[in-house]
Amino acid sequence: MRALVYEEYTTDDDFAKILKIKDIDEPKLKPKEVVFKVKVAALNYDDIWGMRGKPIEIPMPHISGTDAAGEVVAVGEDVKHIKIGDRIVSHANLSCRICNACTSGREYDCRNRKIWGFETGPLWGGYCEFTHLPEVNVVKIPENVSYDEAAAASMTLLTSWHMLVGRAKIRPGQTVLVMGGGSGMGTFGIQIAKLYNCDVIATASPAKLDKCIELGADYAVDHRKEDWHKEVRAISKEIAKKKGKDAGIDVIYEHIGGTHWNKELTLLKYGATVVTTGATTGYDVQTDLRHVFFKGINILGSTQGTRAELEQGLYWMSQGKIKAIIDSEYTFEQAVEAHTKMLKGKGLFGKILMKPD
Repeated sequence: MRALVYEEYTTDDDFAKILKIKDIDEPKLKPKEVVFKVKVAALNYDDIWGMRGKPIEIPMPHISGTDAAGEVVAVGEDVKHIKIGDRIVSHANLSCRICNACTSGREYDCRNRKIWGFETGPLWGGYCEFTHLPEVNVVKIPENVSYDEAAAASMTLLTSWHMLVGRAKIRPGQTVLVMGGGSGMGTFGIQIAKLYNCDVIATASPAKLDKCIELGADYAVDHRKEDWHKEVRAISKEIAKKKGKDAGIDVIYEHIGGTHWNKELTLLKYGATVVTTGATTGYDVQTDLRHVFFKGINILGSTQGTRAELEQGLYWMSQGKIKAIIDSEYTFEQAVEAHTKMLKGKGLFGKILMKPD
C-alpha cells in the first residue's frame, strides 16, 4: 500500500527533502484492533514537530497522521462493538487503560500514553491507504457527519472540548477570549463557547477577523497589533456595562503562547481562568506572577481528552451546532505544499485535509 514516509529529521523545515511516498506492507490484524481504509486525514501541528524531531524524538521510519477517518475493512477476534463497514474516526490518545489515571477517567494523564501518528511507530500513523487502531481508539462517525468533517474534528474538537468543558468548565454568560480564532483549534473554541451561550471575543490576523464573526464570535480583534489587549479590555468593559457584571475575561482559551502570555493575564478577572495547550508560537514564556497570585488566577494545562469527550463533540456536530471548518484539501503527492501552508499559516482558516488519492 502507499504511505507517506520519512526516515530522517529536517533541520530547516525542508519537508521536500524528507517526505517520500513509499510502498509498504498492509497492517496485520491483531485480536483487539480494527483495520480501516483511510478516506481522509487531517494535518496537525504535531506533524511538524515530528519532522523536526523536537520537542521529542520519534520512531523511524515514520508515518505521521493523528486525525484519520475511514471505513473498517477487518476486525480482530476480540473486537466487540465495531464491525466491517462501519465509518470511524481516530481517537489518537493511546493510553494504558489500567493505571490510576486511566481508571479514574483521566486517560489524558496516563504516564504511558502515546499520541498515535506522532509518537507511534515505526510506520504507524494515518497517512497511508490502510491503518489500524485498537477498538477503544476509534469512534463511530454519526450518519450525517462526513469523513472529511470527522477527520477535521478528531484531534482539534477533542482537545477544544476538553479545554473548555472538561478543564475550564465554562458556564453560560461568561466572557471567553479565544486566542487564534482562525486556526483549527480556534474555530472549534469559538463554536463550543457559543454553544454554551458565552460572549466570545476572538483574536486573529486581519484577514480572518470577519470569518471569526461569521463563525459566531461576538467580537474579533487583530492580535498582531502591539496593543491588541487594550482593545479586548475595552470590549470586556462594553459587555460588562450591557450585562451589569464585572469587566474582564472569565476564561481565556490559549494555544498559541509566545509573547501574548502576559498580556493575556492582565485581561483576566479576579478568580478567572486561562486554559492552555500547544503553544504553537513558543512555549518559553515569562510570567508576571503578580497577575496570578493577586487576582487568584487559575492556570490550567490541558492536552487531548477522553474518548467520551470526542463522542460528545461529534454528537453536537451531528446536531448542526458545531461544524468542522475545512481550509483546503491535498493529495499525498502534495504533502509538502500542505505542511508548508500549515507552518506559515498565511491565509489559513480551519483544517487542512490530505487524502491517499
